[in-house]
Amino acid sequence: MTSVDGFSLSINGHNRSVVDAVAGESLLFVLRERLGLAGSKNACEEGECGSCTVRLDGETVCSCLVLAEAAAGREVVTIEGLGSEGDLSDVQQAFLDAGAVQCGFCTPGLLMAVDALLDDDSKPDDLTVREAISGNLCRCTGYGRILDAVDRAAAARQAEATP
Repeated sequence: MTSVDGFSLSINGHNRSVVDAVAGESLLFVLRERLGLAGSKNACEEGECGSCTVRLDGETVCSCLVLAEAAAGREVVTIEGLGSEGDLSDVQQAFLDAGAVQCGFCTPGLLMAVDALLDDDSKPDDLTVREAISGNLCRCTGYGRILDAVDRAAAARQAEATP
């Protein structure tokens, strides 16, 4: 394996140096193993389950499919950057309130996908929500509580936007 010269990643609004990377490492591996950001989960490593979903320049991506070096100079937002200093985001709170978290393995990816959806569409219909989370597999909840959580988060954002 070939070491790469150090590079910097902008993660959750902060520049983080990566000095010990190996060429070809995924963004997911670097986030978890090199930078200690273990919120994104490592499951399939094939971009099929969505547990490693992050936002890269505002777009949701499976971080297991992105080379870490390719993310240099771009803005990465992970689950750790979703809330603010000790506070849950509206989406995180909605998942908690709706009981949409069971084993929790899929939760980080779902939260990232739902947050991105609601940033783009403040009043998504059921089909839009299902499409937005279609790349995120959950084996515990049956999705009913997840859909309820999306409705709660959307309502919270709408209430916040209303003067």
